[in-house]
Amino acid sequence: MLKNLKIDDVLFLDIETVSQVSEYSELDGRLKHLWDKKAEVLMRHKPETNAEELYNTAGIYAEFGKIICISCGFMNGRELRVKSFYGDDESILLNEFAEMLNKHYANPQNLLCAHNGKEFDFPYIARRMLILGIELPGIINMAGKKPWEIRHLDTMELWKFGDYKHYTSLELLAAIFNISTPKDDIDGSMVGKVYWMDKELKRIVEYCQKDVVTIVQLLRKYLGLPLIKDPDIAFS
Repeated sequence: MLKNLKIDDVLFLDIETVSQVSEYSELDGRLKHLWDKKAEVLMRHKPETNAEELYNTAGIYAEFGKIICISCGFMNGRELRVKSFYGDDESILLNEFAEMLNKHYANPQNLLCAHNGKEFDFPYIARRMLILGIELPGIINMAGKKPWEIRHLDTMELWKFGDYKHYTSLELLAAIFNISTPKDDIDGSMVGKVYWMDKELKRIVEYCQKDVVTIVQLLRKYLGLPLIKDPDIAFS
């Protein structure tokens, strides 16, 4: 897929997610029971924990979490433009994101690209859209498609070279490819706290946008293209 890839056809993205409610005690009875069952499985690997303590991981599961930010990047000539859909109302941001995909990324040559996107970002977005009754844009909908018809790129999968046991973080790949990344005051493990307790969504958006820039730079390294210089990156 990379051989004839035109990077201008690619939409790069990253999502940030949190739990549906801020604390385990706020879950309604039905969902609390179902989370307890989920936690039983998780506790096999962490027997010293309980369902309430494990609720801080609920945001990574589409059934118990929600999306609070989708940051997107696309090349416009030599310039990288980065735009984010974010807010407390997940339905609004997902509808806006779906509208953008349907309007600008509905052609056969268009692709989506994320790091670990095939295991996380793409299915999470699709599941949350279905839960909220939002029609899936064609580029997200995988139903009935053959593997070569699915227009998804994953910078982590590309690095695996067929090794399905190998997980490599975006941070590590950025380091070994000498891609400069700004020192952030938060990381992925802190997103829930920053959202629910600190109520600083803008910090999360900035963190998400920087990851998108890193994904773009990483794919450019894979393609043998020069890195984008900071003056050529525009945030909106």
